Amino acid sequence: MGVSAQDGSSESAIRTIEGYIDAVWLERGLSENTLLAYRRDLNQLAQWLGRDLLEASQGDLLGCLAHRYQHGYATSSAARFISSIKVFYRHMLLSGRITADPSAHLQHPKMGRRLPGSLSEAEVRALLAAPPLDQPLGLRDRAMLEVLYASGLRISELVGLTTAAVNLRQGVVRIIGKGGKERLVPMGQEAMRWLSRYLADGRGQLPGSTDTPALFPSRRGGHMTRQNFWHAIKRYAAKAGISRAISPHTLRHAFATHLLNHGADLRAVQMMLGHADLSTTQIYTHIAQARLKDLHRTHHPRG
Repeated sequence: MGVSAQDGSSESAIRTIEGYIDAVWLERGLSENTLLAYRRDLNQLAQWLGRDLLEASQGDLLGCLAHRYQHGYATSSAARFISSIKVFYRHMLLSGRITADPSAHLQHPKMGRRLPGSLSEAEVRALLAAPPLDQPLGLRDRAMLEVLYASGLRISELVGLTTAAVNLRQGVVRIIGKGGKERLVPMGQEAMRWLSRYLADGRGQLPGSTDTPALFPSRRGGHMTRQNFWHAIKRYAAKAGISRAISPHTLRHAFATHLLNHGADLRAVQMMLGHADLSTTQIYTHIAQARLKDLHRTHHPRG
């Protein structure tokens, strides 16, 4: 977190944080990634305070936020940090651990509407063609990229897939998404073709593949990590000649954008992405509308 105002965090702070993480996991069934984010933010606050979080005042929290601002933290980081500590102190207030919520009057920073990065259809084709097909790992990666683009999964959802989650006969994949919500997502003929080829010619040759339910085992057996596959995507993007910076969600964004560009219904895209709120999906309409304007300007005689 940069140079801290006070060094370290107390043992009582660590016990408080870990007890809280255990409690919200039991009560709300939050994902591992959400719990990691909560723990990271609360540990940063405890490090800055140098004492138990239950002893913090509103002034302490404002001082920590000012410190983060001075060290150049992004607005999105500040918004997530404030959300983490507000949820923490609300929980502590309701459980009777504190008598007043020091975060009650903290305001979320105003954030501009950031459009997610995407790829053109030609760039996606080049990316999908990048893995080498003469080796099992290449077949695995091609199948993963095809499924990712065809279904709009999060990378964490993709690497967590099991063989039982895929129904090739019906052409769907069963996803357990955020908050434990289940959804069925269609894969499409091309993704099914590559997945079938991988299952027939590639998966069985991967080490440990017979001992794991993972659909896409790592080179050492077991589930791949998000980080490992993300590194692979960056490597294939460079091979495909894609020079722009891409994010772990790039193919997910491309999936949504290209569907909308080809006339898909926004609510159908919402269901496939697993968004609880349609407003989360609506950000993609800005991208699709920009694309339509470009097409009109390029092809209309009076554009």
